[in-house]
Amino acid sequence: MIYVNNNRYFPPEALAKELANRKLSQRLQTVGYSHEKRPILSLDLGSGPLKVLAWSQMHGNETTTTKALLDVIDYLKTTHEGATLQKALHLKLIFQLNPDGSARYTRINANEVDLNRDAKAQSQPEMKVLMEVYNTFNPDLCLNLHGQRTIFAAGNTKLPASLSFLAPAADPERTITPARRVAMQLIARISGQHTTSNVWGIGRYDDSFNINCTGDYFTAQGTPTILFEAGHYPNDYMRKETRKLVTKSIIDCLKSFSAGDYNNNTTEDYFAIPANSNHLRDIEISNVTIVNNKEITKSTFFVQYKEVLDNNEIIFTPEFDGSDCKLSGLKKIQMPEEQEKYPINRNDFADVIMDSLKKFIQL
Repeated sequence: MIYVNNNRYFPPEALAKELANRKLSQRLQTVGYSHEKRPILSLDLGSGPLKVLAWSQMHGNETTTTKALLDVIDYLKTTHEGATLQKALHLKLIFQLNPDGSARYTRINANEVDLNRDAKAQSQPEMKVLMEVYNTFNPDLCLNLHGQRTIFAAGNTKLPASLSFLAPAADPERTITPARRVAMQLIARISGQHTTSNVWGIGRYDDSFNINCTGDYFTAQGTPTILFEAGHYPNDYMRKETRKLVTKSIIDCLKSFSAGDYNNNTTEDYFAIPANSNHLRDIEISNVTIVNNKEITKSTFFVQYKEVLDNNEIIFTPEFDGSDCKLSGLKKIQMPEEQEKYPINRNDFADVIMDSLKKFIQL
C-alpha cells in the first residue's frame, strides 16, 4: 500500500497563497534569493525592544514549522495577548530559508548542500542571506525551526518525541555560556507548559558541538538560540497535531522571553528532559516465518516509510528496515499463520522481502 499525503508538501507557491490570504503580501520583504533565484521572504511584526529572529524550512522537506509560523502570526494579529507581545517584541520571521528545497521537498538546497552544515563556510546564497539578516538585525534570541522523522522517541520510552528542543553548544566542551543558559531556561519553561500523555512525549536533541551548524554558530556568537524539532504524533502523518504543539511552543517561548519568567527555570530543568533516542520505526511486524541458511525460525521485521514527491503529492512508500530487536514499531502487525508455508529468505534484497510481506499484510 502507498500512503499519499498532500498536506506535508508546502512549496513556495503554497506559502505565497497563505500569506496573501492573510493580507500580508504587501508587508513582506525579499531579503535575498536562493541559488535558483527564488525570493527568500521575511516579515517584521511588533515594535518592542527585544528582537527575535526565526526561520523555517532550512531543510525544504520540514514543512510543519512554516505552517506553525502562520498560526503564530494569526495569534499575534487577532488576540489581545498577541497585541501585547507585539509591544514587547520585534519579530523577524523568515518562512522558507531554502525555497528551492521546499519546491523539491528535499532536505538539501539546489546545490545539494545541507544549509544547516554551512554556517561557518557560508558557501551558499541562502546561508549568506541568513547571515546578513542576523548581522543587520542583531537579534536577542534566535529560533531555528525544523522537523524530525518518526524514528525519534522521548528517551528510552516507546513514546514518539512529538516535540524536541536543543540549546546548542558554543564549544566542544559544551560549556553553559550565558547565551546557552538562556536557551536552556526558555526550553525548560516551554516544555513545562505542555501536558504530555501516555501517547506522546518531549525530547532533548543531541548537543554534540559542530560549528558548521547554525545553532552552534549563533550560540558561539553569544546569541541564545533554540532548535525546535516538530516530530511525530501518533497516527498523525499529516502533522496536524504536531503543528498545534509547535504553535503553542513558539507562543509560549515568546511570552516567556517577553516576561522574563524563564529565569525561574534552571539548567537542571533542561537536562531533566529525556534525551532523544532513535529506536522507533513506523511498522513492527511480529511472527514472521523466515529461512536463514536453511534454518526456519520466527522473527520480527520493521518497516519505515520513505517520503517521495510525485506530481505535487507526497507518497509514503514502505521499505524494509531490518529486524533489530532493540527497535519498536509505532504500528504493530501480527503476521498471519498461513505465512508459515512460505518462509521469507532473510538474506534476500530489501525490495524482495517487502514484496513477500505485502502478499500477506497491508502496509
